[in-house]
Amino acid sequence: MLQRKINKIKKMLAKDGLRSTLAYLLERSKGRRIDIFQAYDYIPYQPFGEPYTQSSHDRTINWVIPDIHIGSGGHLNVFRLMYLLEKLGFTNRILVIQSRFESSEVVRNMIREHFYPIQATVTLDKSALEPAAITVATSWISAYFVRNFQCTKHRCYFVQDYEPYFYPHGSEYMFAEASYNFGFYGITAGDWLAHKLKAEHGMQTLGMGFSYDRDLYRPFPRNNKQDKKVFFYARPATERRGFELGLLTLALVAKQMPDVTFVLAGGNLSEYTIPFKHYSPGNVAVKNLPELYSQCDVALVLSLTDLSLLPVELMACGCSVVSNRGENVEWLLNQDNAILTDATPEALSEGILHLLRNKDKRQQLIASAMAFSANTRWDTEAEKVATFFESLLNK
Repeated sequence: MLQRKINKIKKMLAKDGLRSTLAYLLERSKGRRIDIFQAYDYIPYQPFGEPYTQSSHDRTINWVIPDIHIGSGGHLNVFRLMYLLEKLGFTNRILVIQSRFESSEVVRNMIREHFYPIQATVTLDKSALEPAAITVATSWISAYFVRNFQCTKHRCYFVQDYEPYFYPHGSEYMFAEASYNFGFYGITAGDWLAHKLKAEHGMQTLGMGFSYDRDLYRPFPRNNKQDKKVFFYARPATERRGFELGLLTLALVAKQMPDVTFVLAGGNLSEYTIPFKHYSPGNVAVKNLPELYSQCDVALVLSLTDLSLLPVELMACGCSVVSNRGENVEWLLNQDNAILTDATPEALSEGILHLLRNKDKRQQLIASAMAFSANTRWDTEAEKVATFFESLLNK
């Protein structure tokens, strides 16, 4: 029980920051009772807003998103899509739910400064959300708000992962799973989610492919071509990225090749014993990632739910990728652009060692992966979504 509480606090620190976590702990220390009814007041069906009666030419999209955190990959994907859709003639509005901020202006400025310079308006008050032809949920909690919002013609759901997997098999697992049964149109991060939501929940889905920011991700010169380096996204707070499995894997590699340096980026590892040569830069600014990736020969990318954008970004920087097998991975990664193995320390370490010991194979894989990544484009994926939205508006 104690370890579970410690893990919860660590996750809050990683997600919400020190100030919000301290505020939460302070409230708990006052002996106040937990109000389940207030915490989950959005779960019971409580419709709000008048029925939609706007013009058939309305090209406005409402986006309902969870609270914003600088550096959030999920938010980055949402705002990128908004930005590209604005270029294609759509108008966006944003409702931020359960926000820790008091001013919508502060939130809008933060989006424009740290994500994309979108033109969308922002509100923190659900009662101020205006009518729109399309309203999009972007997380399971926001899906309940979209379900309740009446002043829209079409409800959609931008799904970036199968969120029930984020929880033990309890209430929140069931709440998240139920959100896929609301009858929304699904736009998914990749084909694995598209197929899963269609097969298990009957959703009509469109799978978006992945790409990378061409202004950012590219190969940088190696500082020392003789050193062997292995990258690992080491973020203990994000369980679906397999932190423990990754460390056990890298330890086996280190036993075979003790001169390899391991680059462990993504989280604070000061509390962990790591018995091999490593460099831990913590949470690296996005602008510094391409050069960091370019210094590495191999990257271990573990995805226990859906893939992140990391594999494609690594490929674009000339770093070879090793990952675990599975339908959640193989919709994008295959033997032509990555090494895929069983999700065990022994199998994954053998994959890494194979690339470290075989320069020709590594260079061949890097060339193939770079060609694959170069053939992807965010503009193309946004156009797919725009076409999908157009088809809804014509119904």
